[in-house]
Parts: sequence; C-alpha cells; structure tokens
Amino acid sequence: MLIIDFLLNFDVHLINFIESYGIWTYGILFLIIFLETGLVITPFLPGDSLLFAAGAIAAQGSLEVGWLFLFLCLAAIGGDNTNYWIGHFVGPAVFKQEQSRLFKRSYLEKTHRFYEKYGNIAVILARFIPIVRTFTPFVAGIGRMTYRRFLVYDVIGGIVWIGLFTFGGYFFGNIPFVQRNFSLVVVAIILLSILPPIIEALRHRFKKSE
Repeated sequence: MLIIDFLLNFDVHLINFIESYGIWTYGILFLIIFLETGLVITPFLPGDSLLFAAGAIAAQGSLEVGWLFLFLCLAAIGGDNTNYWIGHFVGPAVFKQEQSRLFKRSYLEKTHRFYEKYGNIAVILARFIPIVRTFTPFVAGIGRMTYRRFLVYDVIGGIVWIGLFTFGGYFFGNIPFVQRNFSLVVVAIILLSILPPIIEALRHRFKKSE
C-alpha cells in the first residue's frame, strides 16, 4: 500500500523532498532513475510517472527544468550503460539459472524476444516500457551487442524519453484539470506504458492457441 501511495501521489512526496532536502532533490531523482534503469533488481521503481511529476513541480519554480533534464538524462544513460556491462560480464551465468530470488528469469526471456524482434531500435523503444526498459540493456550486454552501436541508440532513447515526460509534465502538469486529477493522470501514464507488452502477450497467447 505504501508503494502504491508513493506512486500515485509522487507529486506530493516530491514537494516534501524538496522542502526537506532542497538542492539534494536532484541527487535523489538522479539515483531513482539510475537504479530503475541500471539494476535488474529494481524495475519496480517509478520511471515515467516520476519524470512527469518532476516536470510539473519544475513548472512551479521549485526545480530548474534545465538542470533537471540534464541530470536525469545523465542518470538514464549512465544507468543503461552500467546495466549493459553488468549483462556483458555476469549475464551468461544468470541465464543458466532456472529461477532467481532477486528477479524472474521470465522477464529476461520476454525482453530477449522483444530485443530479437525489433533489433537495434529496441534500445530506443524499450525506454517507454516498464520492466522491459530495465532488462533491455542487460540483455544487450549478454548478447554482446556492439557497444558503440548500443551507446548511440541508448543516448538517443534516453534523451527522447527524459525529454518527452519531463517537458510533458513541465508544460501540461499544471493545467487545472491535470492538477485536480493528478493521481488519475499517473495511473493513465502507467497503463499506457504497460499496454504494449500486454497486447504483445495476448497476441502471442492467441497465436499459440491457434
């Protein structure tokens, strides 16, 4: 329940963070995005909703949107690259395990299929899908994707992802309707984010049953 409250009312919690930690809020947001993209054991951390809420708070003047965008881009790109090299060096051993207490092997398998289907562009597309976003760089490292090619797509995807949601929150987050229904907007963002893998899973199940 605490996690759900945190996700749905992140704007309120973020304001409390700013009041308590001031400029260190940038570091807290950096750490959350870095961990959400950089470690396969933390895919549950907020991503899209956090970016939107942070942008909305920045529009109120509590955060500087330019610095926010810069720090979060560095966090997203740095997290993905950390995840890539973790996959590169330790991933093969993880894949040999049938199940892990830290994360489900099925997540890796789904991400691997996603990566195989969409190729290099998967590094960009995965930015917009929770869980897949966390595991794609890990799988890219396991698959020994050429690092230079991975880096190019990763930087593009990271900048587009951070920019879209942060500036989306900055320009639209303080519209009266959005402010009054912020929790519903967050839920909508989460649902839209997980919709593609749900559709893909249903399509795969129906195809398999034929």
